[in-house]
Amino acid sequence: MPAPPPRVDPQTQTDNSKHTRLKVSLEALPDAELPAVARAVLAHRLLSASQRNRLQDLLWQDTACAVIPGRTRRELAAACCLEDHIRYPDSFMDLLTSLWVLDDDGTGGFGGPERTLAAEIARHVIRFRDWDAERLFEELGCLTAPHSRFGRFLEGLASPTTLPDEPAQRRFVAMANERLRPIGAQLEEVGEEEGYPLFELVAAGQAGARRPRQVVFATRRKPDIRISSVLDGDLEILDEAERDDDVLVYDRVVGNEGLRWRDLMDWWQTKHSIHDTGQAKQTLLHRMRASVPKEATGQDNLGNLYYDLYKDDLDERPALLPEVWLHWDHQTIGQRRDRAQHSIRMDYLMLLPGRQRIVLEVDGSQHYTDNRGRTPNPHRYAATMAADRDLKFLGYHVYRFGHAELEDLEAARPLVMDFFIRLLSRHRAAPQ
Repeated sequence: MPAPPPRVDPQTQTDNSKHTRLKVSLEALPDAELPAVARAVLAHRLLSASQRNRLQDLLWQDTACAVIPGRTRRELAAACCLEDHIRYPDSFMDLLTSLWVLDDDGTGGFGGPERTLAAEIARHVIRFRDWDAERLFEELGCLTAPHSRFGRFLEGLASPTTLPDEPAQRRFVAMANERLRPIGAQLEEVGEEEGYPLFELVAAGQAGARRPRQVVFATRRKPDIRISSVLDGDLEILDEAERDDDVLVYDRVVGNEGLRWRDLMDWWQTKHSIHDTGQAKQTLLHRMRASVPKEATGQDNLGNLYYDLYKDDLDERPALLPEVWLHWDHQTIGQRRDRAQHSIRMDYLMLLPGRQRIVLEVDGSQHYTDNRGRTPNPHRYAATMAADRDLKFLGYHVYRFGHAELEDLEAARPLVMDFFIRLLSRHRAAPQ
């Protein structure tokens, strides 16, 4: 856990108890640092189960998650058969212990350490099997738990860590999805772990939205790409562009939390063997800014303002990636003619929690005129709007700015600040 800030000297307090010192230290921390402290406390397992859960619920309350109402939870409990899970009693109990209050400092809810909920579950679920899933869900508090906690519980029940048996995993997932689909949610297979399928709970509008395999961004020239495996859909950058940093390819797994600045920084530091965090941040921001077209002042200002507004609180915020490739065609628009794909690159992309993809576009005169703004072209504008619709049908959330809104850096600052506050709040992507 981080030490108290320099301006706080806990030893000057009249009461030097650990509780008082901790309270003074936490009260002195800026609000932006509290989530990091909370995560550190959770990682060190310093809390009782009930304290841990309260803190987790605070951290998770604004994260994107599937909303599962009480009726659906009861239907899941009624249909759930625990026979497969209790064949692995240790793993099953580990899952329950990680999410629910089974034995809070030895007091429990059943009258003493020998009558804790953990002991009752061991007796009635695992040994004698006279509690069904409905009774277990009620005792755990599943029916009234926050959506984020219940969602993690479902993922845990489908996890190979808890249930290392693929047919049993798939039986559970099929049962769960039959009850989840009417509310627009499902457990979706997203990969594998130790040879077993891995499932993730996704909400309506996210089901079918795949994790990106790679992100090609901040390109200073068109990359030379080929499909190295048609069956697997694997892409390969052929020329020297990537080695020369003319093309950046983020090829790590994008996790449930989306692509955060600290993920991008870690990738950049590893790629370039940069150990100094300050140097890495400066070089990465410089490299991304260099990819924005020189004439695109508004686009450049949007990126600069985002990173300036959150410069002291970037780690958990979504990375804002410039010049991201959406489509790729080895032929030119002139060669393709009527079959050409327009809007092949996005001005900015953010990958948010819950597989949400956010596109930010800054529309200059080139979107609706010819001859550098001198001749209106309704067909060009129509192509822009068609590309916008296509993005939305693909599941992207598209937000457009007019270049004039962002042309002056300082005049645009309050607009951009208000936009990102509302954007991250709406999509439940503000760091906790």
